[in-house]
Amino acid sequence: MNTDDFDYELDEKFIAQTPLDKRDESKLMVMDRFNGATEIKKFYNIIDYLNPGDVLVCNNTRVIPARLFGHRPDKEEKIEVLLLQQTKDKWECLVKPGKKMKLNQIIEFSDSVSAKVVDITEDGSRIIKFEYEGIFEERLDELGNMPLPPYIKEKLDDKERYQTVYSKHKGSAAAPTAGLHFTNELLDKIKEKGVYVVFLTLHVGLGTFRPVKVDDVKDHHMHSEYYSISQETVDIINRQKSLGHNIIAVGTTSVRTLESVTHNNNSKLVAESGWTDIFIYPGFEFYIVDSLITNFHLPKSTLMMLVSAFSKKDYIFNAYEKAKQNDFRFFSFGDAMFINGGKNV
Repeated sequence: MNTDDFDYELDEKFIAQTPLDKRDESKLMVMDRFNGATEIKKFYNIIDYLNPGDVLVCNNTRVIPARLFGHRPDKEEKIEVLLLQQTKDKWECLVKPGKKMKLNQIIEFSDSVSAKVVDITEDGSRIIKFEYEGIFEERLDELGNMPLPPYIKEKLDDKERYQTVYSKHKGSAAAPTAGLHFTNELLDKIKEKGVYVVFLTLHVGLGTFRPVKVDDVKDHHMHSEYYSISQETVDIINRQKSLGHNIIAVGTTSVRTLESVTHNNNSKLVAESGWTDIFIYPGFEFYIVDSLITNFHLPKSTLMMLVSAFSKKDYIFNAYEKAKQNDFRFFSFGDAMFINGGKNV
């Protein structure tokens, strides 16, 4: 399976640079998971495709202000550091320009915050350890910037627009963007209809930023990301699944968490936390997720491979062409897609 099989052309005019004024007024491409039939709606119409007893599974991770700018001692320069994930008292990060950040190099961010490179990974990431005064989270809030993807050139006026309304647990280097379309009011209406809204956590890390550079998809290695799923969430999903209701994952991160857990536990969903490097591409067997709410993804990305695995690649690419014909907005601040595999709609 070749990486180029997941490529498509996209003019820059389709890349959303800013969020809409109202989260749930984005466009929604509804696609039948099994036959590829499509229709175009608004995101707030998603409630029409959800039935009493269904389960909406959301990722409640919260993005940290993970982009920092510093310099080497006594140097007039700008070094960009993107924090990816924390392990005990150290952080893995991407650094630009990397050649300046050698082992044991010190980087200063302010009078009260500095860091030291303590290791360099095989793929070139830096492991750094911070020195700081006071509480680290407060220093990070003061110094850090929201880590918007590189294809977004516009300034984000309201940082909360790169957070879901249900974000809770800090730790992500990028937002779980499918969830950005929900408002509290829409979620309340969904609950009133008898749909369960449950939460899990997956902290989005390096895999979001790493392009697929290998020719053969199977040679690509996903970076590990931390996840956690509670007993309450597991009990609701397992019960409603056994009753034949639709399990709807909000975003590819929710899919990766649910399917990681079930593939680790003989196709059973259990409460646990850990690290996953699951890579989902065509041929993958899904155990839990019936339907998927997602955004429109980058060409040749692992997320294009995941949605192609969830439905059928030809259906996905046809839907993307229809989206372009109807001026859909792509990527993080763009419009949404509902791949509907529900049994009782």
